[in-house]
Amino acid sequence: MAGPITSVLVANRGEIARRVFTSAAAMGLDTVAVFSDPDAASPHVAAADTAIRLPGTTSAETYLRGEQIIAAARAAGADAIHPGYGFLSENAEFAAAVLDAGLVWVGPPPSAIAAMGSKVNAKKLMADAGVPVLGDIDPDAVTADDLPLLIKASAGGGGRGMRIVRSLDDLAEQVAGARREAESAFGDPTVFCEPYVERGHHIEVQVLADTHGTIWAVGERECSIQRRHQKVVEEAPAPLVERIGEDMRERLYAAARTAVGAIGYTGAGTVEFLADDRGRFYFLETNTRLQVEHPVTELTTGTDLVEWQLRIAMGEKLDAEPPAARGASIEVRLYAEDPAAGWQPQSGTVHTFALDAVTSFGPLDRPGVRLDSSIGDGSEISTFYDPMLAKVISWAPNRARAAAMLARTLADARIHGPVTNRDLLVNILREKTFRAGETDTGYLDEVGIDVLSAPLADEAARARATIAAALATGAANRDSARVQASLESGWRNMASGYQTKTYLLPDDTETVVRYRHTRDGVELPDAPGLVVVAVGADTVTLADADGVQQTLTVARYGETDVYVDGPGFGVHLRRTPRFVDPASVQRPGSLLAPMPGAVIRVAVAEGDTVTAGQPIIWLEAMKMEHTISAPADGVVATLAVEPGRQLAVGDVLAVITDGDTNRTDVNGTEGARAASAAAEQEGNA
Repeated sequence: MAGPITSVLVANRGEIARRVFTSAAAMGLDTVAVFSDPDAASPHVAAADTAIRLPGTTSAETYLRGEQIIAAARAAGADAIHPGYGFLSENAEFAAAVLDAGLVWVGPPPSAIAAMGSKVNAKKLMADAGVPVLGDIDPDAVTADDLPLLIKASAGGGGRGMRIVRSLDDLAEQVAGARREAESAFGDPTVFCEPYVERGHHIEVQVLADTHGTIWAVGERECSIQRRHQKVVEEAPAPLVERIGEDMRERLYAAARTAVGAIGYTGAGTVEFLADDRGRFYFLETNTRLQVEHPVTELTTGTDLVEWQLRIAMGEKLDAEPPAARGASIEVRLYAEDPAAGWQPQSGTVHTFALDAVTSFGPLDRPGVRLDSSIGDGSEISTFYDPMLAKVISWAPNRARAAAMLARTLADARIHGPVTNRDLLVNILREKTFRAGETDTGYLDEVGIDVLSAPLADEAARARATIAAALATGAANRDSARVQASLESGWRNMASGYQTKTYLLPDDTETVVRYRHTRDGVELPDAPGLVVVAVGADTVTLADADGVQQTLTVARYGETDVYVDGPGFGVHLRRTPRFVDPASVQRPGSLLAPMPGAVIRVAVAEGDTVTAGQPIIWLEAMKMEHTISAPADGVVATLAVEPGRQLAVGDVLAVITDGDTNRTDVNGTEGARAASAAAEQEGNA
């Protein structure tokens, strides 16, 4: 139902809520936010004119409660609801309920959402309309000839519920896991299978359709670089289409217009295709909402897609022809996750989040970088929602410049807090295959996560970082001194012994810094090629033997965490404690939770024999299912968890022994004695 809008409620959270508020406010509309308890301090709440609490913590208790969201809109006087993406954005029943409540739904008709809501039905509709599709396979009818295949959730997207199966022996377990994940994410466990294209290209077309019969194809995007079937890097125009030529682009646009025309679509949407190197493509799905990667289309076409969503919802007409594309845009998704550790999601406090010279949410009238985010200094990354922290997007006249600008902005960013995929993103943007525009869905595996997740700080940079951390910490200590505060920490009229500080690098490697202050400056016996130019509590300037200077900034949080940022890199260091807390020493063989989350399944019992790599516990964290496997052959001496238990990072899951160790409590006397001995030895050192 189209109609006038004066106030819009965004039934979502985080950066997409802020993105919608930006365009709505520019149009003179009032804005309303909703928030769960963990999101009470989220920037998206402060960005709205009005905010209403949804009591609860999980998505099921809050952002998936359609009746509560409609009630919030009425209470706040909103006359429209924008769903953002995810949550209820592709829920036809919710869209219908919004309309039944007399509110404007900023999205396609419920009938169009329902038509595309089941991927099985959607593919049949598209095939009947003449759009090329991949055939479906019933999970219960799979044979060896069908392998490899891809299991997909019928009711959703975003990689939830997706599994690749290469062996019939794995099929039942993978189908069961996909159904659990689909049920958790979308409330619908229905899954289906389709042939898996090993080295395909994920190409999608942005569409806009008004209520007067005009349909725009507003450019294509390539989103082939994915982890766990979730996009990591997106760009426009698509390098594959640029390589094949205009004929492929015209065929894609025609197929996309046919797809949305067949279901009476209005508003913004995306038609996704899987293409091969020869330019053949097949329909995957139609996302009946705004896509996460919509900014690259906005920057290359100069089109505010959110504004058009609102204008179409109010009954306005599109022009006869869509805007022409210009230049190149690349978006990367900054996640709180550790790529080198199996993409483990991270949580905790973001102490500092700063990217220089960026525009937030808006258009770019010259080459530059845009940031779409809803985190800031002090933000808490919870375990209840997706671990994406921000989208960072560049635009430039050509692809090479867009990639270089984006890589530099990310490399120089100051991100202090949970581990992120920042270094991986920079490495991708600078990698030769990516620079050549020759990536496909196998890119991450082909190049290798070990290569792409390598830290931006090389050995020399890490050495300078530890020196800067030690010197700046000493200077900070002198700033609070009551006597002779102007002298550096450790200064002596006559040179004395070296001061020593010990740090742990992110890979837990221990590094020791030795230095002393003399009449002639700071002496670094283990780095004779470096000269200390200046020392402050927050910055340290070092020079090499050729006189090339580099200034590093140092930030400290609590007793242990130190972050050092230099040009193009950042290093997280941890001060080692003088004494070991006995409670922190775990028994040998302890299997610890690698991430926060909830236990959803346990496959072993105490006394069971397990082999290395055997799945034993399944966790749900940040909307994804994660498998915890036995680290070695042995016997489950202690099992410390059960389904439903909420875990923090480092919680003990189980103790696996070689079968000869007597079973004790996880925090038993053996661990306590070891911890006590370790503490005593440290105290005597």
